[in-house]
Amino acid sequence: MAGRAGDNGGVCSAARLLPRLPSPLQEVGDDRFDRRGLRLLLKRDDLIHPELIGNKWRKLAPNIEAAAGRPLLTFGGAYSNHLRATAAAGRLLDFPTVGVVRGQELADRPLNSSLARCVADGMRLCFVDRSTYRRKSEPGTLAAVLRSAGAEEAYVVPEGGSNAAAVHGCRALGAELRDHADVVAVACGTGGTLAGLAAGLRAEQHALGVPVLKGGFLEADTRSLQERAFGARTGSWSLDDRFHFGGYARTPPELEAFAQDFEERHGLPVERLYVAKLLYALTTLAAGGAFARGTTIAAVVTGRPFP
Repeated sequence: MAGRAGDNGGVCSAARLLPRLPSPLQEVGDDRFDRRGLRLLLKRDDLIHPELIGNKWRKLAPNIEAAAGRPLLTFGGAYSNHLRATAAAGRLLDFPTVGVVRGQELADRPLNSSLARCVADGMRLCFVDRSTYRRKSEPGTLAAVLRSAGAEEAYVVPEGGSNAAAVHGCRALGAELRDHADVVAVACGTGGTLAGLAAGLRAEQHALGVPVLKGGFLEADTRSLQERAFGARTGSWSLDDRFHFGGYARTPPELEAFAQDFEERHGLPVERLYVAKLLYALTTLAAGGAFARGTTIAAVVTGRPFP
């Protein structure tokens, strides 16, 4: 298996990577918000670490500590940023990683740039058919996948990295924003970042999640993650699922034009799958009068475009 367990007693401490924490908070002047009496802040989690970016750092770091040098096995699609971040962590901290990839047919094709980067970072890929992948959380299916991957002793992190440990890791994000905003907004894939963020804010602050997938399942998933992490639903939070643009990785011309315009206005590279949808949602909500005058909104920049 690629890689080996880290030194320091077998524990791969993520703190060795010297993350930039707390991440910077940047105010941007944007007339679409200014003329409605709103302040827009960007919480630059994309600057935490050059390879373990944003919520990937916050969710992976506590799981890396829990793995204590064991191989780390996780799941993702063919273009999963979570797989890329996990592979990079394995290389940087010298522990083995295994990526279970959705789509058995991909095993017979040339690797795309994202999966090729995972392999270059030492991750061993295991391709499974889509039916098996959908049932990956079932104990029998998971055990079979681990056997097939030769990773029965691996520490398992779910798709997207969202589990109770990750939620506790993301709680620090809310704590960093306690004195800075009335509304904190974040794009959501699996709900883990929102679950932790909301728990870390003050009672009078509100966390707004913008799902990037369609399906309407994140309300229950986010609540379940909070219950596993904290014992109950925690903090003030809500979801607005009107801005997924058709689903994950869907970036129609309207969204692309918006992202390019935002980049030109503010000199900030805008990641398309998550951050663009978040910023589009906030701009649309501001135009529709969703926020009272005087509201300070912080948008969490969870990632940046991968090369």
